[in-house]
Amino acid sequence: MNTNKDYTLKDLAESYVFPDVVNRKERNDILMAFREIRKKKSDSQSTESKSKNRLLQLKFLMEDYLVSSRFEERFDFGFFLHQYISCLEMNYSDFAKDIDVGASTISQIIGKHRKPTDKIILRLHIHSNRNFPVSLWCRLLEKEKISELENNKSIIEEESKYVKHGLDFYIYE
Repeated sequence: MNTNKDYTLKDLAESYVFPDVVNRKERNDILMAFREIRKKKSDSQSTESKSKNRLLQLKFLMEDYLVSSRFEERFDFGFFLHQYISCLEMNYSDFAKDIDVGASTISQIIGKHRKPTDKIILRLHIHSNRNFPVSLWCRLLEKEKISELENNKSIIEEESKYVKHGLDFYIYE
């Protein structure tokens, strides 16, 4: 690093908590120092530790997505399954062998051509040593289903033909 000052973690934290306290050059220097500290820390981690960190990050992403009110089509079951497999640094066929399904099944789930079966969800739960529980995977599917039903106008129109006497008022929250 080509800076005149060695920054402490306190300096780095203060630059984020009070970002207007430092000028642009000093802030960039602090960011460079922070990147170097992170890189050194990352380089010293074991492979297992890195894998745990990636999986933990994925789990937080899944949980954050599930509590958000928005549905994002890209964040479907297949996306998170792909991320899980990537965090393990495996290819689809090796992972499929681990959970005793065909590689094409994994590929079809990730490609949105097939929904996962209950057995696959249970195997993911077991494979992850219960770190990614059944409830997490099922809630992803549930969020997809809710969006699919709420946003499919043709299904809503078709099914509204069968409703004879609905409520004629709204309940406001």
